[in-house]
Amino acid sequence: MPQLNPAPWFLVFLLTWLSLFLLSTKILNNKPKLSTSPNFKQLNNTYWTWPWS
Repeated sequence: MPQLNPAPWFLVFLLTWLSLFLLSTKILNNKPKLSTSPNFKQLNNTYWTWPWS
């Protein structure tokens, strides 16, 4: 049983996060109404600045 290297787990985490991020961008691009809602704008200003805003 070989010892597990933490690097592959980090890569898996990074790939998962990246895929979720790309999926969220695709959903937001398909539904422009979401970006104009007040909740989204509040979230946008508070936590994160989206690259497409």
